[in-house]
Amino acid sequence: MLDERKATILRAIVEEYIETAQPVGSAHVARAPGINVSAATIRNDMAALEQEGYLHQPHTSAGRVPTEKGYRFFVDSLGGPGRLTPAEAQQVRQFFARAHGELEAMLESTSRLLSKLTRYTAVVVGPAHEAAVVRSAQLVSLTPRVALFVVVLSSGAIEKHAIEFDDDVDEVVVNAAGVRLAGLLVGRPLAEAANVVLDEHDPGREVPVMRATLEALRAPAVEDQEVYIGGTSQMAEAFDAVASVREILRLLEQQFVVVSLLRDVLDRGLQVAIGTETGMEPLSEAAVVVAPYEVHGEPVGSIGVLGPARMNYPQAMAAVAVVSARLGRTLSEG
Repeated sequence: MLDERKATILRAIVEEYIETAQPVGSAHVARAPGINVSAATIRNDMAALEQEGYLHQPHTSAGRVPTEKGYRFFVDSLGGPGRLTPAEAQQVRQFFARAHGELEAMLESTSRLLSKLTRYTAVVVGPAHEAAVVRSAQLVSLTPRVALFVVVLSSGAIEKHAIEFDDDVDEVVVNAAGVRLAGLLVGRPLAEAANVVLDEHDPGREVPVMRATLEALRAPAVEDQEVYIGGTSQMAEAFDAVASVREILRLLEQQFVVVSLLRDVLDRGLQVAIGTETGMEPLSEAAVVVAPYEVHGEPVGSIGVLGPARMNYPQAMAAVAVVSARLGRTLSEG
């Protein structure tokens, strides 16, 4: 534990370094609010903070920069997200006032909104379809041998499956199959709905159509959770090393890795993971701020921002918290 004076000095250094990306000297710290001690005392405390692992001195004559431990202390001392500026809050309200349409388009737009708010790369992980409940199901005849099965899920996602028949099927039969399927599937989780078993001895003409439709519903999805990434161009400005940018962009191309990263951070009870806390070597100089979003009170996906370890944590945490809450509310309202 740090005493209050050292904690105040450390916070002042972190805030200055986040703002300038330049090593911070005692003269800058002396001008910070709440610092009422001599320059000699500040230098002594900075040396002590370096010995304790909170600061690092890049060069002998240079000021100090925060270490991962220093950033962690700073984040933990915040006590929660900050507040968006009135202009940022207005931007969020206007976005969600206009946010309608299919889930995929909304999540993609949300990733761009979050990136614009924070000036970091934003990631939105869509709801896992298998856990969502079927809200409605409709089977529509397109041609005598092709029908379209549309399933609307409680998460807001829409699944579409083309059903092909070996022989011509009357539209009346397709409609009857759709009515029966809706009765069987609505209200069930998608994974359970896909495994509904039909009575083999049912003589109805619509049963083969129902069986073909359920077979299509059981087909595994390529990815259960879609990932939407906004602001990858922000990487070049956020990180000094080209090699770091290249490695992070390569990581973001791996959808499963991104989903696992955000899920792991949340599972460990964290909102912020810094450097080695992410568990991924390419992110050793980066930080992730993440939050879940809920639909009808249930967590269904996550959103986050990825930036340098010297990111503006109060603003990033505020943006992620506000956007995740508004996204969940919008999806719950349908």
